Parts: sequence; structure tokens; C-alpha cells
Amino acid sequence: MTKKLTWIIWGLSASCVTTPVLALGLQTSLGTNGVDALKLHLPPYNLIGRKIAIGQVEIGRPGMFGWDKAVSKNRAIYLAGVFLRNGPAKSNSGVDSHAYNVAGVMVSRDKALPGIAPGARLYSSAVGSTKNMGQPEECLSAQHIALQNSGDVRAINFSFGEPLNRDPRPDAVLDGNALLTMCIDWSSRVHNVLYAIAGNQGKGGIPIPTDNFNGVNVAFSSRRGGIFNKVDVSNLAGANQGVSSRLAGKEFNVGVRRSISLVAPGSNIPLLNPDGKLNKVTGTSFATPHVTATVALLQEFSDRQTQKKQPNWSIDARRHEVMKAVLLNSADKIQDSGDGLRLGMTRTLIDKQNQDWLASDAYKDPAIPLDSQMGTGHLNAFRAYQQFSFGQWQPSVAVPAIGWDYRTVNAGFSTEYVLAKRLKQGSFVAITLSWDRLVELNDRNKNELYDAGENFSDRGLNNLDLYLVKADAKNSDVGAVCASISQVDSVEHIFCPVPATGNYKIRVQFRQQVNQATQPYALAWWSVPAN
Repeated sequence: MTKKLTWIIWGLSASCVTTPVLALGLQTSLGTNGVDALKLHLPPYNLIGRKIAIGQVEIGRPGMFGWDKAVSKNRAIYLAGVFLRNGPAKSNSGVDSHAYNVAGVMVSRDKALPGIAPGARLYSSAVGSTKNMGQPEECLSAQHIALQNSGDVRAINFSFGEPLNRDPRPDAVLDGNALLTMCIDWSSRVHNVLYAIAGNQGKGGIPIPTDNFNGVNVAFSSRRGGIFNKVDVSNLAGANQGVSSRLAGKEFNVGVRRSISLVAPGSNIPLLNPDGKLNKVTGTSFATPHVTATVALLQEFSDRQTQKKQPNWSIDARRHEVMKAVLLNSADKIQDSGDGLRLGMTRTLIDKQNQDWLASDAYKDPAIPLDSQMGTGHLNAFRAYQQFSFGQWQPSVAVPAIGWDYRTVNAGFSTEYVLAKRLKQGSFVAITLSWDRLVELNDRNKNELYDAGENFSDRGLNNLDLYLVKADAKNSDVGAVCASISQVDSVEHIFCPVPATGNYKIRVQFRQQVNQATQPYALAWWSVPAN
């Protein structure tokens, strides 16, 4: 009983109320009122995450049919592998309903309660009781999952975290330097995996590793009028929303860097327990796997495209920076009125104060790319597919109105993408730039693996800036129509209206070198061409 209580305490968990299956109703978190993923399961898309490996790390783990008695009567969830930290899982040990619920969001094959990517291969590791375990064991677990499927795992879900009062650093704060946080940023780059991290939830929460740079932190939405379109009140407010100064650095990132990247459904989500009974669960724990599993759908599509050797597709589509840029750039902010000027967005997302993105400091201030509560907006799996499906475009040729790219830029230089068609006055442009903080492993035994007792070094973050400029502009500081110029974030994001119909280009500028002189980056853009 003690262990089970520990798992519940340390998980970003839920209210679990058993209700009759008949009360289930419409699966709004996967449908058009949620992330609109069910559409992708059907023809002509036929995307369910086939052959794509994703991962899960929590204190406990979901039960595996044929291995654990807890799920002997429930075959809804197929697991590719279960582990205890970086070793095999023990039968009937560590099974946890919270972890099972999270797995259900991703890979459930139940007809009434399908997961977002029921065809994906899910590998799950339980860290174990927190009494004798901490960040080193959590890092080992994450690394072990990243190495599964012959080292080809596209995304890993963290629906748990560490409280700062357990961090061994003196006067620990959220500065990106906790061991687990640096482990996540190191693994993102070395293993090329997108980490989806449950955003901190409520005062006294579990903020490590929400101070990561290279992953995606997820807040959760609740329904208004049946539509997931409001940041739930249980999410921790931004530091500028009247939270007392005593929490500065304890529940929020130190300085002005924002932690939330995306919002996804997380309120009253119906899911199956290991015993087959229905739960309705709430929390960032259940928003995050919506993001993780959406990656599996997109990656199935990209693998299909590259295997068919379709033009404008390469293995760059597997890059975690590309997935991050695509997910953030395609997020819903302001509902389109039907004329396409707001990029066909399907909902207006509001924060806890009922303000929308156009009222945010992120919209008004080019130095702030992310809203403190909403990130870049609400996850929309179908829009992410649309963004991704236009393929990769190189700056050496004129690029279409929608697309993405992955390449490098050298310090002191810039790369420009000239849009092939004129942009329409009054239409919005969304552009997202993503790159990694450089964290290196201090590998004492030179085995290229993290081992307990080892640590990491933060080499810092190169400073890249993003501009939308007039096509004939020579200098970004003069010709910029819109800009995102944060000095502290690993993402830049533009969402702005086009002031006049005309020709434009996107400029990625390597403003300041902090570590290496060549910086890989991913770029995604969405615009509206004039007729």
C-alpha cells in the first residue's frame, strides 16, 4: 500500500471516479473537439503509428498481458516491452493504474476507447519506489527506453517528475541544471528522441525536468461547450499572473524563459483501468501522452513517404527538432472565421484569466516566443499532419506557403527562405524555429552511456533569431515585418499578420555563438498566399 501511495504522490495524477461505460459518450479528446486525431486513423490517411516505437518512463508501469495478473482480463493495451529501470520488469511487480491510464491514451486498442496511436510500439520503464530512487535512476530508465527498438524510439513520455526538495543541489532552483533535466536534454540530442514532459501542476508540484530546453512541456485543457479550449485552472499560472515571489525559481524557470510549449486535453478523460473498469482522469499526466502519440502518427507518415522516395522527404523528418517545430507551429490559437486568414485554426484557446493569444505578451513582445500558460497554443494532430505533409524545402529554391526544413547555420551568418508566392494582406503567418541546448555527458568510463555516478556539463545555448522580412530586404533589422528574438529560449515563434500583400522571406540568423560554431535547427512555417 505504501508503494502505491508513493506512485500516486509522485505522479502528476488524477481524480479517478469509476463510471458506467454507457456514460462514456463522444471521445472528444481524440475527436474534432480535442486533438482531431481520429480522422487520421481513417482513409485516406490510415495512420495509427504502425512500427513506430515510443516510450514511457514513470514511477510505476502499465501491466503487460501474459506477464502481469492485474491485466489478465484486459487486452486493451499491447506493450512492446516493460522494464524496471534499465533491466527486465519483474512479473506482477510495479504495475500501476496511473501508468496504465497514460499508456491507454497512447496505444489502447479498445474499440470504444482507442488510443491516439494504437499501432505504435510502446516501451515502458518503471523507476520504482521513490524512497531509494532519484534522478540517477530516472535518467538510467530514460536512457534504457531511448535505446530500445535498436535505438530507434521517436518520442518518450514523462508523466511524472521530481520535486525540488529532493534535488541534492544546495538551494536548488529551476535553472536547467538538475541532473535529470540535463539528462533529458543530452538524450534528446544523442538519441534523437522528442521528450514530452508533463507540465508542472499546482503549487508544490514536481517541476524537474520541466526546466528542460530540448523537449516539449505540456499543460492541460478543459472543455467549454464540449470543446477543449481553455487552460485548466489546475495548471500552475505563469510567474506574471500574481504568484508570490517565494515560488520564483521553485515552480517556474529562473529568469524569463517560459516552460510550457503546448496545451493538450487533460480534464475528465475516460480511460480503462487495468481491471477493465472505466476511469475519468484529470491532469497534465494525461495531456502529455496526446503529444507523444501524435508523434507516432506523424512518424508513420514520414516513414511511408521516405520509403516510397517521395520528393521533399528525407530521414531529416525523424529529427526531434523537426517534430517539435511542427507540433508547435501547427497548434491552434485563434479560430479561423472561414476565410483562411487565420490558417484554418479550429478553436480559440484561452488562458486561466480568459485571455486569448492575441492578448498575450508573447504576441506583443518579439523577445517572448511562448505564452506562459499556453505555449504556442493547443495541440491539433490533424493540423500537425497538414503542416508536416508539405514536406522539407531547402532555402536554395523558392519555398511553398507551408513547409519545414532541417539544416545548419554558421555563427554570424543567416539562412533565408524566399516564399514562392505573395502573401495576402491581413493573413497570419506562423513560423517556428527549434534547436538544442548543448549538454554533454562526462563519460568517465568512455562507454558512451550514462552510468550511475556520472554527470553532465551544460555547454549552453547558441542564440538564434527568426524574422519575416520583405523579399527585397538586405538587413533584418531594417526590413523585418515580424521577429522572434529571445535571448534565452531554444525556440523562436512568430504569429503575426501580414501588413501588405507582397513578397516575403523567412530569415534564420545565428546571432551569438555560445558553444559550437555550427548550429543544427528545424524550421516550420505556415502562411496564406494571395490569389
